[in-house]
Amino acid sequence: MEVNPSEIISVRNVTRTFSTGDVSFNALEDVSLSIAPGRFVSIVGPSGCGKSTLLQIVAGLTAASSGDVLIEGQRITGPSPDKIGVVFQEPLLLPWKTAAENIEFPMALQSASKSLMQKRSAELLSLVGLSEFRDSYPHQLSGGMKQRVAIARGLVRNPPLLLMDEPFAALDEQTRTKMWAELLRIVSKSQSTVMFVTHGLVEAVYLADEVLVMGSKPGRIIERIFVDLQRPRTLDMLGSTELGRLRNRIWNLISESVP
Repeated sequence: MEVNPSEIISVRNVTRTFSTGDVSFNALEDVSLSIAPGRFVSIVGPSGCGKSTLLQIVAGLTAASSGDVLIEGQRITGPSPDKIGVVFQEPLLLPWKTAAENIEFPMALQSASKSLMQKRSAELLSLVGLSEFRDSYPHQLSGGMKQRVAIARGLVRNPPLLLMDEPFAALDEQTRTKMWAELLRIVSKSQSTVMFVTHGLVEAVYLADEVLVMGSKPGRIIERIFVDLQRPRTLDMLGSTELGRLRNRIWNLISESVP
């Protein structure tokens, strides 16, 4: 299959139908999108519009009822850790393993050598600013630190695409704001392409190059908004007129899409 060098991910006419008894409904209907390498794309929409379902299909964790997902031209039919890293709302760290061991775990499943795993975990702990906590267990880490370990684990196989499903939703506002800066720094250094699901409209705009706005019943993309905020992003931008304008535009689109 020919690879389009201008896109790392291509979602083509994806529909996901769920059935309960005699009733069926489309959680997603005819969703298509493409993302260029190195872009940070936020996905927002009302509750129940299929944001997380779309992310799970792209991750290969859930099958589409119809349509295709291609990463670097390869059709996704199941989990592909070499191509896709995933970070969930909860860090899901193994409590009996240290920070370094949690990062190394996906490599251990592939029987990588101990020296290679240690080298890679050291690189990623440095990237996320946690080198001194490599031997700490999850209960010894703060919420933000746990998520940084989870992000490092998502990057351990050096995948071209990182999927993030509301990774900061459980954090307090101060920690969440600090994590925005951390994430942007990490993504800039790792040069990852990111799909980021969130309910937070300010968060979506502040982090992203583009925001995909979804409508519900059925879930579909109703608009793609390009964010023209200078990088690197600064906290002063949170109060900027442009960010507020984009946030209000997205809010109106979502409000109008709810039946």
